[in-house]
Amino acid sequence: MDTSQLIIDTAEKIFADHCDKALLDATEQGAFPDALWQQIVENGFHQLGSPNSGTETRDLFAFLKVCGRFAVPLPMAEILLANQWLGARAPEQGFATVGLEAQSASVQAPIVQTPWGRQAQTVLGVSADSLDVRVYDSASAIEQGTNLAGEARDTMGGTAAPEVIELTDAPYAQLALARANLMAGGLQAVLDLGLQFASERSQFGRSISKFQAIQHSLAVVGTEVAASQRAADAGVDAMGTDRFEQEVAAAKARVGEAVGIVAEQVHQVHGAMGYTYEHRLHHFTRRLWAWRDEWGNEFYWQAKLGQHLAGLGADQVWGYIATPS
Repeated sequence: MDTSQLIIDTAEKIFADHCDKALLDATEQGAFPDALWQQIVENGFHQLGSPNSGTETRDLFAFLKVCGRFAVPLPMAEILLANQWLGARAPEQGFATVGLEAQSASVQAPIVQTPWGRQAQTVLGVSADSLDVRVYDSASAIEQGTNLAGEARDTMGGTAAPEVIELTDAPYAQLALARANLMAGGLQAVLDLGLQFASERSQFGRSISKFQAIQHSLAVVGTEVAASQRAADAGVDAMGTDRFEQEVAAAKARVGEAVGIVAEQVHQVHGAMGYTYEHRLHHFTRRLWAWRDEWGNEFYWQAKLGQHLAGLGADQVWGYIATPS
């Protein structure tokens, strides 16, 4: 068995045991999932993709797809990328997370949208169109908040003179790619829930999976999920190349569009049942709706990609699109 498959299989077993509806409900109320975090640390998952971990960046993103499939209530994308960027400076106790540096003329501009910033040992700030990551070891929470899915998103206050790390691949794009992989995993989970419900639910004396309208809806969902998986993989394949940001733009935009279609179709398949808080579908669809807007929504990345293609000139566009990364 190769390393990637071992990571995926082990992660699936851990998340299947821990990521139940009770835990997801509790984290929405502000409870940090300590037991789950300890399981991740004990199995070394928090170091995936980091230097000297024996794993590759590809393993990191494969793991994030699994996290998306189980709606893992931890900021694993930010933790893993932060550890990779920090290298030997990564916290030995606790974890580092990443937020968006707000646009401000102030030297001490706040760091917003920081997942579980209130619990983090170190906070990293990134901004769009920059290769720099700014490291704040003494950041503190100015305001605690949540996103649409109830995931912790805090506003942090940094220090006046943070350390600056310069990366080869833009950190904002890397975080967008991480979201695309999380969403690809979440979309698969939503499809699975739709298939399960359709096979178990009976109406007029037969399973609703036998109805043509349901079959059509699930076929549309399956197509969108498959396209999203491929788009996310293409972004990972392009890391380290000169077209990385463009592949990320295509991936984040394509997966973001799929979110709207898939969530709508599967909620319709579930009917009124899917809109209740007692059902677990909302834990995935609300995350998908929130994640599509984090680290650039599809409109942001479509504009970035369009600007790049327009800059190539009409004679070069097809060759760029048709040439593999």
